[in-house]
Amino acid sequence: MRFLILLILVLPLNSLAQSRLHISVFGGLANYQGDLQPKRFTFDQSRFIGGAGLRYDLSPRLALRGELRYGHLQAADSLNPPSLVGRNLSFQTRLYEASLLAEYTFGDILERKMVPYVFGGLAAFHFSPYTTNIDGSRVFLQPLGTEGQGLAAYPEKKMYKLNQISVPVGGGIKFAVNERVSLSFEIGYRLLFTDYIDDVSGSFADENILRDGRNQLAVDISYRNDELKDGNPAYPAEGTKRGGSFNDSYYHTGITASFRLFNV
Repeated sequence: MRFLILLILVLPLNSLAQSRLHISVFGGLANYQGDLQPKRFTFDQSRFIGGAGLRYDLSPRLALRGELRYGHLQAADSLNPPSLVGRNLSFQTRLYEASLLAEYTFGDILERKMVPYVFGGLAAFHFSPYTTNIDGSRVFLQPLGTEGQGLAAYPEKKMYKLNQISVPVGGGIKFAVNERVSLSFEIGYRLLFTDYIDDVSGSFADENILRDGRNQLAVDISYRNDELKDGNPAYPAEGTKRGGSFNDSYYHTGITASFRLFNV
């Protein structure tokens, strides 16, 4: 009987000693590609992003990762090439993300000390783009429907959702500090199903329809060339191009510190 009790007590401890569970913290830079940031990859206008997560090793090479991250995205035409400066649009957004990823490492890190890896999976994220009005106040863009989204006159333009799904893919290099600690440098792209991270896509709505369906603020924020010195005060004709038609994407570049919860 005593032996059975001792065995029951020892088994959980032995399981913990063989734990494959890691806790991780991430810090780096976030940026996006879209109508206000045409470069595919750049550190221009990047903002800090941080996060934490758990990783479970299914084998020495294959692992599952669950992560939470928080940061910001931003871009402004004033910092873009001359051909885009005149549009004079800008946005910022807080970014909240939860992801579940599969990670494959090309070798056993405890044997090789430095190994490359790739990952992919699914993520859910929340964003809400805003800009700064000419008077300095913050204006959230999605409720304005700046391109006529949600108005009966434009049934093909739906209001975009602020909670979305993305497909994270990426890779990096992992370094073993010791048996319990590793450091990773990685780049991770998020493939999106929306073109409205920056609230810019497609074409201008009719000025009067937008004013009547929303308000004067929506008109003012939709077209901002008239705020520039020597800008054109005339609102563009309905259907004039305002942005592209390709989905946006965003990406994280940074360092992860991972800690095995128990010795192997």
